[in-house]
Amino acid sequence: MSTRKLKVVLTRRLPDAVETRMRELFDAELNLKDKPMDRAALEAAVQRADVLVPTITDEIDAALINGAGEQLKMIANFGAGVDHIDIDAAVARGIIVTNTPGVLTEDTADLGMALILAVSRRIVEGAQVVAAGQFEGWTPTWMCGRKLWGKRLGIVGMGRIGQALARRAKAFGMQVHYHNRKPVSPRIEEELGATWWDDLDEMLARMDVVSLNCPATKETHHLLNADRLARLQPHAILINTARGELIDEAALSEAVARRGVYGVGLDVFENEPAIHPGLLAHPNVVLLPHLGSATLEARQDMGDRVILNVMTYQNQHRPPDRVIPAML
Repeated sequence: MSTRKLKVVLTRRLPDAVETRMRELFDAELNLKDKPMDRAALEAAVQRADVLVPTITDEIDAALINGAGEQLKMIANFGAGVDHIDIDAAVARGIIVTNTPGVLTEDTADLGMALILAVSRRIVEGAQVVAAGQFEGWTPTWMCGRKLWGKRLGIVGMGRIGQALARRAKAFGMQVHYHNRKPVSPRIEEELGATWWDDLDEMLARMDVVSLNCPATKETHHLLNADRLARLQPHAILINTARGELIDEAALSEAVARRGVYGVGLDVFENEPAIHPGLLAHPNVVLLPHLGSATLEARQDMGDRVILNVMTYQNQHRPPDRVIPAML
């Protein structure tokens, strides 16, 4: 391979240390304004980049990939999820796609557990009462939430993050249940005390808390539609830190309005950053601005994985985090 530095185009602002290292190693083009590239900017980027480093805010579809210049050989995604990238189109063009798995597992699981606690114990609602100067002292029946000890947690998607959340829930005395395409290993089931359900509908109807931790695919789009939301018990809590498209937000808004669930905690949204207006006015709905991987450590680690993948490709080796269609 030529000693020429690879032209690497970053679509968003990354941590300073990551950008500095990229400038040292590659001919890196930064996005100092940190605004999502519009379509025209993305089309121009794939005409000059050897490596494109996109994020979840970029739609890297087949049309964009097929219109890329011949020099584009790699899409090194800054993030674990790749549902915004047409992997089949990239493979057909001989373009390598990589992601950053593993490095955001613990942080996302932390946030999932935080949402479970926030909704069950009405933490955000209580904080707002204090901030508004409406706290008049303790009373026996005011602001009562729901305890977690002994409750059933149903995890939809028992991958890295699902398992990490299960460990946290177990420490809180919760009973762990899960739905997955297939059971996890007996060793992991024993460690977590987890029960596998092959039928998602049956599991949903019996859980106190349901957490979505699966990827967004054609099969999981609106996985929780009106029919499945109706299966949840009125005292159930629904948590989503995975992808917004997993839930039909219009149907969820209706379920919240009729008190079909006790509470909801969302960190992701179907039409992000837009949020269904029916979810905004309810005190039992906790909404966060996509904070799952938002720790300094995780974002630094994500950048380091991107650099490792690009460096490995530059050295004519297989990048460790290469994504192929069979993995999805």
